[in-house]
Amino acid sequence: MMERISKLQQKLKEKNGSWAFITSTANVFYFSGFYSHPHERLLAVVIFPDDEPFLICPEMDANQAKQAGWAYTIVSYDDVHHPWHMLRDELNRRNVQTERIGIETSHMTISRLEQLQSCFSHASFFDLTDPLHELRMTKDEKELQTLRQAAELADFGVDVGVRALKEGKTELDIIATIEYELKKRGVRAMAFDTMVLTGTNSAHPHGVPGMNRIQSGDFVLFDLGVVLDGYCSDITRTVVFGKPTEQQKQIYDIVLQAQQEAIHACQIGTSIGSIDKAARLRIEQEGYGAYFPHRIGHGLGIDVHEYPSMNATNTMPLQAGMVFTIEPGIYVPSVGGVRIEDDIYMTDKGPLLLTTYPKELQII
Repeated sequence: MMERISKLQQKLKEKNGSWAFITSTANVFYFSGFYSHPHERLLAVVIFPDDEPFLICPEMDANQAKQAGWAYTIVSYDDVHHPWHMLRDELNRRNVQTERIGIETSHMTISRLEQLQSCFSHASFFDLTDPLHELRMTKDEKELQTLRQAAELADFGVDVGVRALKEGKTELDIIATIEYELKKRGVRAMAFDTMVLTGTNSAHPHGVPGMNRIQSGDFVLFDLGVVLDGYCSDITRTVVFGKPTEQQKQIYDIVLQAQQEAIHACQIGTSIGSIDKAARLRIEQEGYGAYFPHRIGHGLGIDVHEYPSMNATNTMPLQAGMVFTIEPGIYVPSVGGVRIEDDIYMTDKGPLLLTTYPKELQII
């Protein structure tokens, strides 16, 4: 954690910041190793350019923060005391001159900003969103190993779902089986609400699973991911239950080709936008451009959707250490939808697929 803190300290020096006030759950975890959802209670890491940082958290969470590896000061409070006054008191105890406070404007609420302004009325504020994005964008070896293990569990989840398919079962039946088997392997939380979408419901990129029953001739789309030690995985596979039509096979082949071309385009220095365009061009050439309504992917890490956005207008070049998804899709309302998604780690030699569940069309 100290290396991460040191990098943010350097950013603070460059911006003449007095201190950083980190409150988003993901970023608190990134700098402290402590993952918690405090609801309305204040949880924050305070980082200085030169002094040691401190964590402010509810008293009931203080021991867990220590167990997570936080080795610095913890300012804890109960539900009677005022955490904002305790924040101010700790800064006064350290004789900190507060002139410029770095905050996450993408996360900071107006009410919390007003609390800061009340406590530090002469301070100005600057945004740390971009520097924090940059720090988290490239993963270290430990993060990679965790993401790889999370991807293996996602592969397992798809395999469980495919094996559970049976005519007459509902989408929710299959989800229950997947999540039960994952919990037996120690998975405490899914990265997002698991999707099993069948028939025309699969034509909704963010469809809502329900009591729709598996029927012969339907596409069945699986989109799932797990949270492992604070890091997320995200995989999508699509199969056909029963005999596919020629159009279903054609759509599947186009999506698979589009994904393969996008992955092939993933090289160090290549712009993110060109990767989206590689997949999109293939789909457009086959006449299905109007049925591919979303970007090619997204960054992946502590958050299941994080920086950078893998869209057609993003000129950022790929860098070693990035982790992101590649997930083209075609969604035809009268037929159903196909999406194929993998988690990609960028190495100096090219893309490494973390998710490895087979991608040839499976007919169940």
